[in-house]
Amino acid sequence: MRRGEASALSARVAAACRPLRSPLFRRHFTARVLSWTGTALSPVALAFAVLAIGGGPAGMGVIVAAEMGAVLVMLLVGGVVADRVSRTRVLAAANAVAGTGQSVAVFLLVTGWAQVWSLAVLAVVGGVASAFSGPASSGLVREVVPGPDLQQANALLRLAQNVVKVGGPAVGGLVVAVAGASWAIAWDAVTYFVAAFLYVGLRLPQGTVRLGPAGMAAQLAEGWREFRARSWLWLMVAQSMLMVPAWLVAYQVLGPVYGQRYLGGAAGWGLVMSAFTAGLLAGAWLALLWRPRRVGWLVCGAVAAMAVPMVSMAAGGGVPGVAAAMCLAGAGQSLASTVWAGLVQARVPNAVYGRVNSICTLAQLAPVPVVALVAGHAAGAGGLRRALAVCAAVTLLAAGLPLARRRVRALVLPRVQGRDLVRSGR
Repeated sequence: MRRGEASALSARVAAACRPLRSPLFRRHFTARVLSWTGTALSPVALAFAVLAIGGGPAGMGVIVAAEMGAVLVMLLVGGVVADRVSRTRVLAAANAVAGTGQSVAVFLLVTGWAQVWSLAVLAVVGGVASAFSGPASSGLVREVVPGPDLQQANALLRLAQNVVKVGGPAVGGLVVAVAGASWAIAWDAVTYFVAAFLYVGLRLPQGTVRLGPAGMAAQLAEGWREFRARSWLWLMVAQSMLMVPAWLVAYQVLGPVYGQRYLGGAAGWGLVMSAFTAGLLAGAWLALLWRPRRVGWLVCGAVAAMAVPMVSMAAGGGVPGVAAAMCLAGAGQSLASTVWAGLVQARVPNAVYGRVNSICTLAQLAPVPVVALVAGHAAGAGGLRRALAVCAAVTLLAAGLPLARRRVRALVLPRVQGRDLVRSGR
């Protein structure tokens, strides 16, 4: 690389890391990354803990369903609270609650009192904490980072999260093998408590979030009006309502079965999963250094890319082809979601952002449990590769439909201050 090119790359990296110069963002970044290290270890530990107490796959399913159910039920409430109360207080409380739940789980496992029902109750506690922390965390980024740096701030968070995802499960398995599941879950509890402490010390310059109309129903109604008033937003959320269930079914439900039948078992599917993770890292790194302008086209293109692995598996592809397709899908998904998050943060007013964010997330996740159940039966009755082809067709349909609207095709990320974007957000 020539000296001039190296200098330009160095300057671009320095500009990309500009959000870390803010002490407020650094504190938020540290809290999130620390919490993710615990979250990456915990699922592996919990799975082996459930197996150790005789819960089996059915017991694990009950616990996962309990956690997701709590998230879905409480997500809208979490969005309201994120708009009415200081987001740092919400995050401090949510992390403290999650840490307490994991501490109780450790106690039950160490004493031998743990049962599937008790761990499911604690999973509900964790789900509730997640429902409150999600909208608050995303909203906090826009409060501590200037508008032009939102994409880089989100890319830094996404990059760190994906790095943790790469090594977390392996480290979790090692800790479980050497020290036992309770130690890995204990680490998760510690990271939650430290994150809560960091948020307690994070003082926002503008104080608490502006209050809206009194009453939960009025707050939700206001959030719904703001969401519905932005056609570009609800069109893309409708796209996600088709794409997210199709992707999760193909990747989490049908993918492992395909790996077992066509890719040589767990080793082959593990390589495919690693390729997807590598793509996530590449996409986050690209989002850190590149600021694409045509956001609508980018997101729809990324959704189309996520259909490529489904097409490859439906056609009977082997490990190299499916892995390459997964890497492409991961890169597109990571890049597009990072850029999209910055656009929404900039265009949705701060006072209603938590509620709008929670409505978007709820709409994306609500169909997942039902679709997963139906897909499992459909794959058994109609054939695995045919089910994967249906998932691919649904994903491609979701990719193309929003582009029929000019507002989506015209979505851009101007290089202006966040407050200017908010004024023209509809």
